[in-house]
Amino acid sequence: MSDAANGSPSPAPEAPAAELAQLALEDEAAPKVSFADQFKAFSKFGDTKSDGKLITLSQSDKWMKQAKVIDKKITTTDTGIHFKKFKAMKISLADYNKFLDDLAKTKKVELAEIKQKLAGCGAPGVVSVSAGKAAAAVDRLTDTSKYTGSHKERFDATGKGKGIAGRRNLVDDSGYVSGYQHKDTYDAAK
Repeated sequence: MSDAANGSPSPAPEAPAAELAQLALEDEAAPKVSFADQFKAFSKFGDTKSDGKLITLSQSDKWMKQAKVIDKKITTTDTGIHFKKFKAMKISLADYNKFLDDLAKTKKVELAEIKQKLAGCGAPGVVSVSAGKAAAAVDRLTDTSKYTGSHKERFDATGKGKGIAGRRNLVDDSGYVSGYQHKDTYDAAK
């Protein structure tokens, strides 16, 4: 018996992940998640056993790097010094707020600015890396038309590898000298 036959409404289908991601990207000016939500997300990032209530120094540094808080003014050394003042491997949200306050005062940075950057940096993840320079270098190094010496012999004119014929000097044991142009024509002449 189905749910509709019982009179109870069937559950609404969930929105696809792509649509949710698009909604998150639409308005980047104002963060849609709070600082506490971000704290919970980053405290679980990379730690499957975490409940989201305590954050480690490495998770905090990843968060700050993604939010671009760590720069020339605030470094990971600074965050390490201020984090270790709590004498714990993991700290709670309340202690993390104290940590940020102490860090902001010492480095003469606005606490509100740091929190705004941390709240608006998006979900934990790998920051995209530009592949522009690497692609050009790879293209240059894999262009078979620029190969010289024995390496040039391993590829045909189109750049496709010759396989074993390009790596080994295969001996012609047909009985003819190299350069003889009428090979295998003796029987055809009769």
